[in-house]
Amino acid sequence: MRVVLLGPPGAGKGTQAQIIAAKVGVPAISTGDIFRANVSGQTELGRKAKTYMDAGDLVPDEITVAMVKDRLAEPDAKAGFLLDGFPRTIAQAEQLRESLAELGHRLDCVLELVVDQEELVRRLSGRRMLVDGQMVQRDDDKPETVRHRLEVYREQTAPVAGFYEGEGLLSRIDAIGEVEEVTARALAACGADDTGQPTSD
Repeated sequence: MRVVLLGPPGAGKGTQAQIIAAKVGVPAISTGDIFRANVSGQTELGRKAKTYMDAGDLVPDEITVAMVKDRLAEPDAKAGFLLDGFPRTIAQAEQLRESLAELGHRLDCVLELVVDQEELVRRLSGRRMLVDGQMVQRDDDKPETVRHRLEVYREQTAPVAGFYEGEGLLSRIDAIGEVEEVTARALAACGADDTGQPTSD
């Protein structure tokens, strides 16, 4: 199974990515992990990416896509994968489609975790971390900052959902409820049961 997982900050994407990938027996691949592996491994792509990152600039699509393509060509991803955090733009989505075609693959489904904005603000602004023995709120979890992050997501990444809807691949998943319930909805949308096995037609 080849899956892309979309969703705004606070939708539970990281949690669901790990659970769904484990159930269907494919690696959960995040762009953050790919970047870290390339930079720490000092690959050619990693060195290129680091020059942009050190300057505080966004890494160009072609470098990001090349890193993802290399990762998807590794043996553990031959039978499938779950991509978390990529693609973030329509251009990346189109390049991913071309890269997969070159590898002889295509996506099976795209899942978008859907949570209303007020619930996302509540979840994210409710997070705390321990600093000097006190529970404090992170600066990027303050309600006004959270709303801005969600606005950025809507402007930049939400159009990707529309792209995949046009391709007939998108399933929107209600991401409110127990973790297991959300996982079951996501698996069902991809044609699998609660254990990750394909459901018969």
